[in-house]
Parts: sequence; structure tokens; C-alpha cells
Amino acid sequence: MIRIGVLAVQGAFIEHENIIKELGADCAELRQKEDIEDIDGLILPGGESTVQGKLLNELGMMQPLREKIESGLPVLATCAGVILLSRNIVNDNNRYLATLPVTVRRNAYGRQLGSFRTRAPLEGFGDFEMTFIRAPYIERAEEGVAVLGRVDGKITAARYKNQLGLTFHPELGNDNRVHKYFLDMIANPA
Repeated sequence: MIRIGVLAVQGAFIEHENIIKELGADCAELRQKEDIEDIDGLILPGGESTVQGKLLNELGMMQPLREKIESGLPVLATCAGVILLSRNIVNDNNRYLATLPVTVRRNAYGRQLGSFRTRAPLEGFGDFEMTFIRAPYIERAEEGVAVLGRVDGKITAARYKNQLGLTFHPELGNDNRVHKYFLDMIANPA
């Protein structure tokens, strides 16, 4: 059975776990360095990227996760998770895992009041309901990064090798196709 590690130090991880379990995979909550072993995929959920990054460093999880991702561990990152993966952050001097060759803008739509829901094309899925909560967007994708979605011209979804980054929250809708796609990435590596 596929075992997905869900970063559970802060943020909206329970919704991801529920969907993964509904789809027949096992979940492990990653709360300390030792939890990282024996996982087939990784979910970096939404939440507060600065807090998540600080905790990953304090718990000694940053380097082991970076190494696993660079070695090909499939990862699904949503909202704050994309910030953790990004090589560059326009409005933040911090760098975290820095494995996804994109540049993001934190809180790109403003504060909580700037949160919104929309439907937009997502490559391979057709129209997809997207929920943005204090969301980033991807300002620039480097060579080799496939842009999978845009809203108002801004990149909202991208894939680079084993990394799938979404600036929205697919776990907050009623459509589990993104999570199915992620499990397929694990079952059928490129």
C-alpha cells in the first residue's frame, strides 16, 4: 500500500489525509525527523510558510526532506507548501526546501479578505474549482517547469519532475482528482 507522509507541524493537513485515505492509501503524519522514513510520497499543506519553515529547521527535518525530494520523492505542495518548495520568494528573504525552480510571491492576493474561490482550467483536468486563501502565485517558472494552470494570467499550478505545486487548496473542494493524480505520480513514476 502506498504510504503518504503529510507534513503535520502546522497548517491544513487533516483535509489532505482524509482524501488520501478515501483513495485507499495510507497516511503518516510527519511531526519529527524520524517520521520521514518509509514514505512513498510527501504532501506539504497550506498554512503559514514562515512557521512551517522555522519548525522544519528546529526539528531537523529540512535537510532530510530536501534530500528525499532531490532524490525523486514525489511531492504535492499546496499554497504555503509551494512557498516551502520554491527556489525564490519575491517578498521574503527566507529560503526553505528550494527544490522547485520557480519564483513565488507570498500573500499575493492580499490578506485574508483577499481570499476567493474560482473555476479555471487546470491542464489534464478541465475546469477545476480553486480556493485561494492568503495565497501565493508563481511569478516565474524556470526552464523545465510545466505550467499547468493560470488564473488572471498568474501561474497557479506547476509541475517539475516529481514535484507538483498548486497555489490553491484542492483539499477544500469536492474534487479529489488532484490527489488521484498525485497517487498516480507515485504508482507510475516518469
